[in-house]
Amino acid sequence: MGRFALTRFHVSGYRSIKSISVPLDEMNVLIGKNGVGKTNFYNAIKLLYAAATNTISELVMAEGGMESVLFSGASGGAGAARRITLKAVLSDAGEPDMTCIYEITIGLTAQQNGQALGASFLFEPEVKAERLVHLHRGREYCLLERKGPLVSMTGIEQGVSSTEYDLLPSETALSQIRSPRDHYLAYAVRETLCNWRFYHEFRADKQSPLRQPCLAVTSPILSSDGANLAAVFATLAHTRGDTADLDQAISGAFPGAQIDIPVPGHTATFGMRYREHPKRLFSPVELSDGTIRFLALVAALLSYRTPPFLALNEPETSLHPDLYGALAAVIAKAARRTQIVVVTHSHQLADLLTEYAASPKREFVQKSGITSIDGLGLVGYLDD
Repeated sequence: MGRFALTRFHVSGYRSIKSISVPLDEMNVLIGKNGVGKTNFYNAIKLLYAAATNTISELVMAEGGMESVLFSGASGGAGAARRITLKAVLSDAGEPDMTCIYEITIGLTAQQNGQALGASFLFEPEVKAERLVHLHRGREYCLLERKGPLVSMTGIEQGVSSTEYDLLPSETALSQIRSPRDHYLAYAVRETLCNWRFYHEFRADKQSPLRQPCLAVTSPILSSDGANLAAVFATLAHTRGDTADLDQAISGAFPGAQIDIPVPGHTATFGMRYREHPKRLFSPVELSDGTIRFLALVAALLSYRTPPFLALNEPETSLHPDLYGALAAVIAKAARRTQIVVVTHSHQLADLLTEYAASPKREFVQKSGITSIDGLGLVGYLDD
């Protein structure tokens, strides 16, 4: 089995999104003005990652709780409009019959007189249902189905077994599949989602993790906050022993500049040398906000190990437009190895990505407070 790619994503009932179902390619450019809800779409995809890692409660609570993330056009009554449904179609291009569909529905915690019922807090999301199916030759084979605490699993060499997991209402069943031994396909889906990466708004202040030395630990992938940036560079330079792509990216953005990556001791660090000052090493603290963010994006895209899915939300933040071409070239190169979603409000960057990666743009719009994508049908479905 090869790599699962997200070939279609459906979300309904989340913030400004009533219903969107959109096909996704290896390279995806999503553009829209500020305030149209494109970040809501990005965060909705991130909820799939949270379902696999059992952090969906933390993510929802960080956004203000379940009441805050429900579709803003929903009425105050009960029903489907008071729930969020996410559905991911995951396909392996190398195996035509290897397609799985994961679906999860979350909603408000059961309550009475303003008090939560059961083992949940009042504003936590409650998992209402989960389902994972395998599509094979036009038929669906259910691998996992969860209603309340009851989870039905279908193994490869076993029939259907119903198990009452010790699940809290806010916990996902998918996150409990931690061994490939009995349910290898369900495990493969969970592992794929767990290895997705999302990057948004790298801090660039003087205390930013990007600017600090970090522990000298072999780091194949950049962390979400970029705290291991120096270790990612050190891993490329001294573990792989190949910084050709990194050097090319830096040269494309800053002609004549070079990155200096010393062999790490207890900590890892790096610096930059510029053509104008060849003998002067500039530490990360001295670099401009745009430069340090560009380096973090390059590290995310060209790291030692490529995640199966990588999403960038507004990567143009703090970058001078002169850097967009170099960034688009790096993104296009990374898209040959992994699936990428770029969410941006920059038409210039979007046009460059379309040119370099031969990827069509999808434009987010908002009408009457409802987020949509230009070209969607009346029910929010966009054809392949």
